Amino acid sequence: MMNDVLENRIRQYQPANALEQEHVLQEIMHQYIQMSLSRSGLFKHALFHGGTCLRIFFRTARFSEDLDILLRSPDSTFTWAVYVEHIRRDCEAEGIRFETVDKPAAGHAVRKIIPKTDSIGTPVLLDLPYGRHGRAKLRIKLEVDTNPPAGSAFETRFLTFLGPAAVTTRDLPSGFATKAHALLCRGYAKGRDWYGFLWYVDRRVIPRFGLLQNALHQAGPWAGQSLRVQFQARFAQPLPQIPQEPLGLSFVLETQHGVVRMAHHDHDDLEEQVLA
Repeated sequence: MMNDVLENRIRQYQPANALEQEHVLQEIMHQYIQMSLSRSGLFKHALFHGGTCLRIFFRTARFSEDLDILLRSPDSTFTWAVYVEHIRRDCEAEGIRFETVDKPAAGHAVRKIIPKTDSIGTPVLLDLPYGRHGRAKLRIKLEVDTNPPAGSAFETRFLTFLGPAAVTTRDLPSGFATKAHALLCRGYAKGRDWYGFLWYVDRRVIPRFGLLQNALHQAGPWAGQSLRVQFQARFAQPLPQIPQEPLGLSFVLETQHGVVRMAHHDHDDLEEQVLA
């Protein structure tokens, strides 16, 4: 029975090649783990967020590898141990065996584990569109931020593939705020950051600026500094009418050492400027 469910699910994705098929299998394992975490009660005091969250609940086009979670309030004593046992037990009931690699992070707020399984192929035999080595492993990285910046808002969404499971997620304005933080503070460029930025802009999401300001104060090149975040937007028609197409938007971050401006104008390329 479970094999039929999985095979039908894979066919719904219509993978175009073996690589896409691997992404699909990984995403299905994401949902098994999310279902187990929901049953374990984790989402009573934690939020799901990040690229995989957008992929699962908003069907973004980009496959995402990690499951990113943050606690609603800081807790330096958090461990994955009890939740790993839930994942192991729930997935074994479906014929999927996970082994878990714990990534020690002494002194770090982000706690990581990596569940791995080679059960797709042995013992779970599937009629897959493309060939796959029977012992190939799927790896899922879980990260939890035990000291998140204050200011996130949340909402409840539901997984339905394996049965109803409630998952508490960051709302989109909070997600946009942390994506803006990554773009402003990461020391190197990541394509997924710009992809996420454009995804939020295209949906007219306004960042949660209190969260962005708290995140900038907590971590990054402006940590601990006095700063102020402003948002500017130009629209095709004056407010209070609801604009159909924004001509552009920008963040202006005022710091002790100058101004950083990040802007998107009328579907042109993104700009990032550091102004003296």
